Amino acid sequence: MRIIAILCIGLFLMQSGASAAPKKDRAYYETRGDIVWEIRTDEKVLALTFDDGPHPAYTAQILELLKQYEAKATFFVVGNKIKLYPDVLSQTLSQGHEIANHTYSHAYLSQKNNIKKEINDTEALIYATTGRRSQLFRPPGGFYNERLVQIVRDEGYKMIMWSWQLDTKDWDTPGVNKIVNRVLKNVNNGNIVLFHDYIEGPTQTIAALKIILPELKSRGYRMITVSELLGYNKAIPAKSIN
Repeated sequence: MRIIAILCIGLFLMQSGASAAPKKDRAYYETRGDIVWEIRTDEKVLALTFDDGPHPAYTAQILELLKQYEAKATFFVVGNKIKLYPDVLSQTLSQGHEIANHTYSHAYLSQKNNIKKEINDTEALIYATTGRRSQLFRPPGGFYNERLVQIVRDEGYKMIMWSWQLDTKDWDTPGVNKIVNRVLKNVNNGNIVLFHDYIEGPTQTIAALKIILPELKSRGYRMITVSELLGYNKAIPAKSIN
């Protein structure tokens, strides 16, 4: 009986300890400030982000549209594309846009990939090309775990995702109207919108932006960099993290 009682107590303590451990979901990382999906603000500001570039043709066309509508954006660049098109990266920075890290080879999170090396190799190319260091990181596919969060934090970056309802999936060429509707029907203050400036094959992003950008501007939105957007952040009420 004594042995059974001890086993029961041990099982209870194990269960209690498990239930007391924090659930490491979006709310956990968001509240700690480790990962940002969007920010809380009453201001009509949002961040446009472009992944996987630079592209030798598409990036320049996107830059021209952004300039036309007085919009700034954040470009999450891939190291092996910087190596091929350094002049495009320099042009992006010279027009007042933000450069951020998206790994060297668009490597997805796994034990086989040396994510720290992927980040550092890209950072070295960004610095060699622009003379500046990036402060933001976005994992390919939006995949993350505790290990990656720790690496990103230790390397001095802020991990940036995107507003869930504003993943345009433009990389999959779903149709210009679908991209436009995804943004214009769901956008709100403090959102982060996900586009891609590097796509294999024809892109629908540029055609969609020709509709999206003037409409956002007419609605009174200011399109700013992610780093600027972070400055508008309000504290998350405690009740929202329960």
